[in-house]
Amino acid sequence: MGLYKTDTKKERALLIAAQIKGKSSSKKAKESLVELSNLSESAGAKPVKAFYQMLNRPQNTYIGSGKIIEIKNFIKKLDIDVCIFDDELNPSTQRELENRLGIKVIDRTALILDIFSNRAQTHEGKLQVELAQSEYLMPRLAGQWS
Repeated sequence: MGLYKTDTKKERALLIAAQIKGKSSSKKAKESLVELSNLSESAGAKPVKAFYQMLNRPQNTYIGSGKIIEIKNFIKKLDIDVCIFDDELNPSTQRELENRLGIKVIDRTALILDIFSNRAQTHEGKLQVELAQSEYLMPRLAGQWS
């Protein structure tokens, strides 16, 4: 997964999805997790486990605090490198999750940009992907230097 690392070792990944009750079917959410697994493999990661949570209302951290603890314990136990979330995370949520989980956190958008980056062949294609990655990363870099 080249957006953040360039080594050849496959990153061990956890896939995480949450759904608000009544927004869509759990079947659709689980199908989306299967697709996320395929995307993560395309990016060079090794999906180890998928976590799914049904929520009554949106959470500031995307998932509930109990699920965060469960995932953190799993990360320690199985030497996980990255958590991939099945939705787009806002920058503050992403930073909060990285702080709480202690590992790299990316969302579906970053994963897809990474795949495009690895597969771009032409100079123009590479520039377009680089521009898209820069636009995606810009709000995530705010406050990183302080």
